[in-house]
Amino acid sequence: MIAKTDADIIGLKEIGRICGLIRNELVAQTKPGITTKELDDLAKEYFAKEGAQSAPIEIYDFPGNVCISVNEEVAHGIPGERVIQEGDLVNIDVSGSKDGYFADTGISFVVGEGDPKAHLVCEVAKDAFEAGLKKARVGAKLSGLGKIVHNTAKRHGLTVIKDLTGHGIGRSIHEEPEYVLNYFSRWDDEILVDGLVIAFEPFISTLEEEVIQAEDGWTLYTEESLVAQYEHTIIITKDGPIITTL
Repeated sequence: MIAKTDADIIGLKEIGRICGLIRNELVAQTKPGITTKELDDLAKEYFAKEGAQSAPIEIYDFPGNVCISVNEEVAHGIPGERVIQEGDLVNIDVSGSKDGYFADTGISFVVGEGDPKAHLVCEVAKDAFEAGLKKARVGAKLSGLGKIVHNTAKRHGLTVIKDLTGHGIGRSIHEEPEYVLNYFSRWDDEILVDGLVIAFEPFISTLEEEVIQAEDGWTLYTEESLVAQYEHTIIITKDGPIITTL
């Protein structure tokens, strides 16, 4: 989507606020003993309270209001009876719509102490996002974001998940540009323009660069790696990027 009017900016900020609120509330409630289904039920309550819809349900008929992935699960984890444990690496990914506008945001974090490597991938995912955000300027190449994400990972002896990417967003959950890569490709020469709305989401991995599809048809996982995501929806503007999902 290209945001062209004040109404576009207001609508994008409103659904971004809602998705960010739900993300933050679920992170705060993710404690040992709670199930991922209980967290999802909380998300459902917030969507209803805010007059918004869950994008995974609305667009894809996903069996949950949000995606909650734990440990080996990297993305698209289905909420259920899994009980959160001390030290779990958890990803909460919230996307929604209101009044025809969409937002998408996600964060990985460790419950309690946990493995130092799990904390590291979470920190580097955030660092990679913040480094990429500095490249999100009108006239810059989209490939610059992926390049700095991959370079940030490599500086810490880590890598990226190459088959999970960011994407365009705004009037639907997935729009053009189809991919916002987390690595450099010389073929990715799209220029960032004023008003472009994207979900920028580095996935940082300790080893593997690809995910595996689980038998449930949704969950994506790795066999040997710890993986963290950090995602916000941003609007590219001539005055710098606007993060809608803070």
